[in-house]
Amino acid sequence: MAFFLTVDGGTESLRARVYDLKGTCLGNVAAPYKTNFTAGARAEQNPSDWWDNFVKASQGAIAEAGVDPSQIESIAYATTCCSVVALDENGDALRPALIWMDVRANIEADDVLATGDAALSLNGGGNGPVSAEWMIPKALWLKRNEPEVYDKAYRICEYQDYLTYKLTGEWAASLDNAGLRWHYRNRDGGWAKSLVASLGIEDILDKWPPRVAAPGEVIGTLTAHAADALGLPQSVKVVQGGADALVGMIGLGVAQPGQLALITGSSHLQFGVTKEPLSAPGVWGAYADIVYPDRYVVEGGQTSTGSIINWLGRLTGGLDYDELNKKAAELQPGCDGLIIQDHFQGNRTPYTDPLSRGAIVGLTLAHEKHHIFRAMMEGIGFGTRAILDAFKDAGYQSGEMTVGGGASASDLWLQIHADTAGIPVRVPASPDAPSTGSAVLAAHGAGHFDTIDDGIAAMVHPGRVIDPIAENVTRYEDIYARYKALYPALNGVLR
Repeated sequence: MAFFLTVDGGTESLRARVYDLKGTCLGNVAAPYKTNFTAGARAEQNPSDWWDNFVKASQGAIAEAGVDPSQIESIAYATTCCSVVALDENGDALRPALIWMDVRANIEADDVLATGDAALSLNGGGNGPVSAEWMIPKALWLKRNEPEVYDKAYRICEYQDYLTYKLTGEWAASLDNAGLRWHYRNRDGGWAKSLVASLGIEDILDKWPPRVAAPGEVIGTLTAHAADALGLPQSVKVVQGGADALVGMIGLGVAQPGQLALITGSSHLQFGVTKEPLSAPGVWGAYADIVYPDRYVVEGGQTSTGSIINWLGRLTGGLDYDELNKKAAELQPGCDGLIIQDHFQGNRTPYTDPLSRGAIVGLTLAHEKHHIFRAMMEGIGFGTRAILDAFKDAGYQSGEMTVGGGASASDLWLQIHADTAGIPVRVPASPDAPSTGSAVLAAHGAGHFDTIDDGIAAMVHPGRVIDPIAENVTRYEDIYARYKALYPALNGVLR
């Protein structure tokens, strides 16, 4: 028997799962950690919490699965992307990590764009903008604002790479993180040397991991310390994973040109697969080979989605999701005139504006919590629609959308996504896309499948389809037009 350990390091918790070769999850344990939010759209986590929770959750998942630890052949993991860490030579953090939703580096992002470097071709065809979430703006912020940390750092890398070092003692960056967020161009010179030189941080090249590994590539095996902590043999292979959303594409079975993935959680990410490169305003990419060899990925994203729902829960002392979904489903599209702009932590695409903010518009004394709850889902659905429109304008269009993650647990939210986008929504049998994708990578790296595509065919299984309701699609067209009018109107108020 062959089994595989996977980890999904998310924004609010780390989840470990154990899978078999059929893609069946046998053990599943989550361990939450804390995010510290401060003014200026800053968000930080303690990297030692990542490792402690990796060990705790993995031990729990293996125990729950009831498998012999000696039968765990490999480990692969998906983590948040752009969660930047500064580490010393021992792999210990010099300061809390600037996680993906930290957008303090907005000035630095503008400075990156101002270079006009060729590596910026992946940002809307070179027209920008550059996101403050990304690696180079955050590294530049550290250089300018915490030079003692920057200078002392032996490695500046990501959540993914931190775990890799803890497990193997090897320094390796994930190709999909580097290609997605570090301006690394796999087919055009690799590292963006001229870009970092023009910003005065050419020494970052020595601080980044020296190896770049593609998803499914074996990094090494467990160190004695990691094996002891996890209760596993040192022979267990550590297989390169990557950004949670990109690994989620694998878990959703979105691998062929023309397919579209929507990965949901604290944020939403939209990814399409293409045969040829595609670059346009409002669209990021196309990124070569970052998930599948010889294919490109185009990208859109919303910075805050599920996190907005969580915010409502924190604000109101908790949410009864069953009751709210029931009441919200009884409302007509538009929530009696309520519209929400979903930019609570800025906008990733199509505007790439870290200074944009969320808004609740049209409130009356007749509105109740379930109105706001549904309006949040609709606003997030409209944000996805805006991204799909940008894809369409760039020449990429899909006739359906495959969804995984938190939103797939809500029938109402799935229907709203189908209705606002006007296309069917597919949900695979296992909606835990980053974990399922990690299991495919782990099995591929262990030698059970020649290609990632073969692993998808064996381990990712079809589920259900949610078709759009024609009447709702029509109603949402007018509401969507009003949603789109909010961004330009609010810019003059919020700046």
